[in-house]
Amino acid sequence: LSTMALIFCLTKCCNVLLNPLVNCVLAQEVVSPKPNQTAYIAASYVKFLEAAGARVVPVMINKTLEEYKTLFSSINGILYPGGGVSIISSGYQRAAKIFYDLAIEANKRGDYFPVWGTCLGFEQLMYLTSEKSQLSHTNTSGVALPLNFTPGASTCSRMFEAFPPDLVSALSAEPLTENSHQWSLATLTYNTNEDLKSFYKVLSTNTDGNTEFVSTVEAYSYPVYGTQWHPEKNAFEWSRPYIPHSPSAVRTTFYTAHFFVSEARKNFHRFQSKEEESKALIYNYNPVYTGNASAFEQIYLF
Repeated sequence: LSTMALIFCLTKCCNVLLNPLVNCVLAQEVVSPKPNQTAYIAASYVKFLEAAGARVVPVMINKTLEEYKTLFSSINGILYPGGGVSIISSGYQRAAKIFYDLAIEANKRGDYFPVWGTCLGFEQLMYLTSEKSQLSHTNTSGVALPLNFTPGASTCSRMFEAFPPDLVSALSAEPLTENSHQWSLATLTYNTNEDLKSFYKVLSTNTDGNTEFVSTVEAYSYPVYGTQWHPEKNAFEWSRPYIPHSPSAVRTTFYTAHFFVSEARKNFHRFQSKEEESKALIYNYNPVYTGNASAFEQIYLF
C-alpha cells in the first residue's frame, strides 16, 4: 500500500467571518496504486459537507507535525471517514492522532474544534481515546438498521436535539442507518472501559443478533462525535441495494451534515490569505465515476 492518504478540511473564508467552512476528512491509501493515483477520497464525503454549506480541502497525510499545526490553525473541524486501513499503524492513523491531540488541546484552551468519525473513523476515535484495540467482530457488513436510542439520547444530546421529532421516530423504527463494518465496539466493552465510559456518552446501540454494539457517541466535554453507521451514503451512494434512499433516510444525511457543519461554524480558524485558501480547495480536483466497479459512485484520486 502507498503511505499516502488524505484529509479534507473545513475552513473559514479568510475575509468573511461567518462564511461556510471547510472540514478535514482523512482518506486512505489506494490498494493498487498507480502513478498519481496513490490515495483517494470518496466524493460522497465531500458532497455530505458541501450539502450543509461547507467547502472541502483535500490534505495529503504524512506531512510534518509543523505542517499539520499550520493546517490546524487554518481549518474549522475534521472528519475521519470510513475505509479499510489500519487504525493502529497507517498514515491515516498517524494523521488522525495528530489532529485528535491538537483538537483536545485546543478545546481545553476554549478554542472550539469539532472532530467527527464515521465507521472506520468511529473505530479510530475509540482507539485514540482508549489507546487500545478493543473491537469485536460483528456480522454488519452491508446492512441498514434502526437506531436503538439510549434513554434521553434523542432529546438530550447535542447531536440529535435539532432533529425533527418525526425523523427521530423514523430513525428508531426504520432501517435508515447503513452499516458497512466487520468490527464494532461491543456495549459490554464500553461499559467495562473507564477511558471510553468517562469520555463518551452513548447515544445509540445496535445488534447483529449476537453482539450488541455502540453505534453513535458524543463526548461529554468535547465536540467529538462518532457514528459506526454512514450518514453520507443515504443521499449520495447508489451502488449497493442495502443503502436506504427513502425521504427519511435522505433527511438523515442532511440533518447529520447540518449538525456537524454547525459545530464547525463555532470555530474561528482561517487561512492566512485568500490565495492560500483557493489553492487548497477540492475544486482544484475532479472526481471520477467508479460506481460500476466499487462501492462509491465517485472518488477523488490523488
